[in-house]
Amino acid sequence: MPQHRIGLIVPSSNTTMETEVPELLHRHGVASGERFTFHSSRARLHTVDPESLHRMVGEGTRCARELGDARVHVVGYACLIALMAEGPRAHERIEPVLAEVAATAEDPTPIVSSAGALVRTLLDLGLQRVAIVTPYLPALTQLVFGYLAAYDIEVVDSVSLGVADNHRVGELDPGGLPGHVNRLDLRRADGLVLSACVQMPSLPSVQTVEDSVGLPVVTAATATARELLAAVGLPAAVPGAGAALAQPMSKPLPSR
Repeated sequence: MPQHRIGLIVPSSNTTMETEVPELLHRHGVASGERFTFHSSRARLHTVDPESLHRMVGEGTRCARELGDARVHVVGYACLIALMAEGPRAHERIEPVLAEVAATAEDPTPIVSSAGALVRTLLDLGLQRVAIVTPYLPALTQLVFGYLAAYDIEVVDSVSLGVADNHRVGELDPGGLPGHVNRLDLRRADGLVLSACVQMPSLPSVQTVEDSVGLPVVTAATATARELLAAVGLPAAVPGAGAALAQPMSKPLPSR
């Protein structure tokens, strides 16, 4: 059986996406027999602030070109807040540019950004009012509010953990997420974004929280994995990973 080569563009300080995405796709492979390999290119980022995020985005074409050299089958642009900080609907502008850079003479290379994947997943699941947990300083959490609002997705409540050092974000305990969720007012919410950041670990708590609150739970990582699977023509189904990977996509992405 051929392997699906998954490319990831990650911030240089990210230690989570190269853990959670392979784990999710490994679970898929156990159930389906599919095989995956993972290949990363890194863009410098230490502190999660607008200036640093903008510089990191500027490295995106280099990263996409490197992954194109590896002839990966899809690329995940794994920094949600970096694209959101570029302005409303930024993923709609940036994904096609990176896809063109990453394409080889033989094949196009789909680009899935975490920002775009989160928006598309929430819309596909019909989640128009969400509560969110972020590791960001409050000003960056407000930026997420505005980004989602452009798609008529309302953030009804949020928790911001106020961590600016991206390395420290990756060291946050996912076991603490249920406690953070308890601080949220979920009465108007029809869904929960448990981790609106690809660096904040969340996978061990996703299904536990979904079962506890009785609402669909999505994270930046599960939304990204959902679209990576779809981009290589596989069903976006992974056991024990919450709503993003438990329901078929109503509008499947074009596969490679």
